[in-house]
Amino acid sequence: MSAHCCGHDHGQGQASPAYRRILWIALAVNLVMFAVEIGAGLSARSASLLADSLDFLGDAANYGLALFVLGMALQWRARAALVKAASMGLFGLWVAGTTIQHAIAGIVPEAPVMGAVGALALAANLGVAVLLYRWRDGDSNMRSVWICTRNDAIGNLAVLAAAAGVFGSGTGWPDYIVAAIMSGLALVGAFQVTRHALGELAHTRPAPAE
Repeated sequence: MSAHCCGHDHGQGQASPAYRRILWIALAVNLVMFAVEIGAGLSARSASLLADSLDFLGDAANYGLALFVLGMALQWRARAALVKAASMGLFGLWVAGTTIQHAIAGIVPEAPVMGAVGALALAANLGVAVLLYRWRDGDSNMRSVWICTRNDAIGNLAVLAAAAGVFGSGTGWPDYIVAAIMSGLALVGAFQVTRHALGELAHTRPAPAE
């Protein structure tokens, strides 16, 4: 994470028409992919697909929040980033709990469905990541948007690996492992965004009167 991000207000970059259009595109893509993956995850009984589907839903909410605070003062964007960090953390904890339940039950997901939907999700997230790459080093709000999208693409690659593992082994362990990795990514991302946002809030706090 770039240290200089905490010391500058990138409100003008956030409010640019190009960035706003990209956020709207990302919002639409994530809502569509949530609907696709939640259905596929339930059908295939895949913990990693269910985790990825809720990640798409959480990201859609994050993009909507980012659109809402565009052009606002840095302190408000930092507070919005804290809200998004909390949602990332809650997502990570939910995925961890779901993964444990699937492991205890010994559920074996359907590998072909995991592979097909995982490939579609990867294509969607890579497209959004390419669009957002230019703004990856902005303030905490922009940074949180980039981290969510980057984590999604990594998670999609892991889902594809899990599908291959389930197909080859005939067990659900590759699915459980990938879901656990996705949980860890969400928790680490939440920590990074929280630290960045708190630094921005401290920077914008008025100095005490002498």
